[in-house]
Amino acid sequence: MVKLLAEKMLTDWFLWVIFAIYLGSLPPSVESNPDAKRLYDYLLSKKGYNKLIRPVGNNTDRLTVKLGLRLTRLIDVDEKNQIMTTNVWLDQEWFDYKLTWNPHDFGGVDVLYVPSNKIWLPDIVLYNNADGNYEVTLMTKATVHRTGKVQWKPPAIYKSACPINVEFFPFDEQICKMKFGSWTYDGNQVDLKHMDQPSWVNSDTFDVEKGIDLKDYSRSVEWDLLDIPARRNTKYYPCCNEPYPDITFSIRMRRKTLFYTVNLIIPCVAISFLTVLTFYLPSDSGEKITLCISILLSLTVFFLLLADLIPPTSLVVPLIGKYLLFTMILVTLSIIVTVIVLNVHFRSPSTHKMSPWVKKVFLNVLPRLLMMRRPQSDQPLSNKKQQGHLANGADVRDIYGIRNKAAHNGDYHYISNEQNSLMKNYRDGMYTDEGSPIGGPRNRFPDIVNKAMEGVRFVAEHLKIEDDEENIKEDWKYVAMVLDRLFLWIFTTACILGTFGIVLQAPTLYDEKMPIQTN
Repeated sequence: MVKLLAEKMLTDWFLWVIFAIYLGSLPPSVESNPDAKRLYDYLLSKKGYNKLIRPVGNNTDRLTVKLGLRLTRLIDVDEKNQIMTTNVWLDQEWFDYKLTWNPHDFGGVDVLYVPSNKIWLPDIVLYNNADGNYEVTLMTKATVHRTGKVQWKPPAIYKSACPINVEFFPFDEQICKMKFGSWTYDGNQVDLKHMDQPSWVNSDTFDVEKGIDLKDYSRSVEWDLLDIPARRNTKYYPCCNEPYPDITFSIRMRRKTLFYTVNLIIPCVAISFLTVLTFYLPSDSGEKITLCISILLSLTVFFLLLADLIPPTSLVVPLIGKYLLFTMILVTLSIIVTVIVLNVHFRSPSTHKMSPWVKKVFLNVLPRLLMMRRPQSDQPLSNKKQQGHLANGADVRDIYGIRNKAAHNGDYHYISNEQNSLMKNYRDGMYTDEGSPIGGPRNRFPDIVNKAMEGVRFVAEHLKIEDDEENIKEDWKYVAMVLDRLFLWIFTTACILGTFGIVLQAPTLYDEKMPIQTN
């Protein structure tokens, strides 16, 4: 038992020796400062310091607190919830007459770092707080000078309410404000002034052009800072006669548009101009409606992808929302017009009759205005109407003259002029212009010749009717082509004017103010 006790004492002694050697190896700066400790005890204990009492000699005296804001980072601007999140240092400075001393009495110590929860602090809060804490949560140490000047610069992350105007999104400018003031004391007890406001200026309002310190600011990837003014205000409430001062820091910022231009504006403009190609595609291709529906579907999918980028608000329609709506209307109208053009293209004499004004406007007037020229056939139209093809391969060129084409060798055999004259006399003597018999001997020619003449006449008349119908169909197709060309110019003009007319409304495109340059 004695042996175990002796071994334990030896072990404890050995550990104390090692600890003493370690303390002796530390640099002098790590050792505690006895003068600072003595000063700390003197200020906060022996002088009977009370952190709950406002540090003034007389209760009617006014304590001046100077306030400054150092912006380190603009974290986020939430357009949906209208909240600006910032990382700042809240610079505060005031004089505490109870925290004064003579440095000669305390080893030359003229600056003391004191925990902020041990001294009196002005209850400066963010009035327009939107979420989180109104006051500073991290209680850092305060710097106390021998003259009684106290400096406290706690960091904080504030979420302040900021009314967002998205009328010209994404080419928009925003002005967000941070309003600070004392929550408990009025202006007769605690007078709040800006850090750059001279002490001899006691007006109710005071403006500072550069009211926010940007020495430690990290540049935002989405916003450019344009102006950072500050303003001291004094407000009087109906309930009280005392003034209530506050300091409002304003941040005017402009959105950087590169991201939205590449991912939002350019694809939307490209989709809108694809609509014009619908009217350049020939109707006979059968793909006009397919192209229109494909553009509409691509635009719908694009809308779904942009749901998270466009700020959801019902107060005003954003600029990009106006353009997307314009594009949707343009695509919808292109589908309606394409259906009408296809209906005109496939019309025939059996279903529709072309009005005279349609012929005049769409076959004569509009083609000249649209610089269109209808191609002419190499053969006269009168000869073309008298041509046709028989089912057995023979060509009928004229109802007065018959030309047979042998299918086996391609030689042409013409009826002689005498035979042609006889056949003409036969036709004139036996039938009227309407084709009805008028009497006379029908046996002047053999029956086979009579049947041949009747067949030739029937085929010629049938081919003439087919040619007339084909010409009317070609007229309808040409009308559809004129409509396509007309709406091609209309939609092209609408796309160009609509794009520039909507986008150029943004005032930031004409703002030449350069952003604030920070280190």
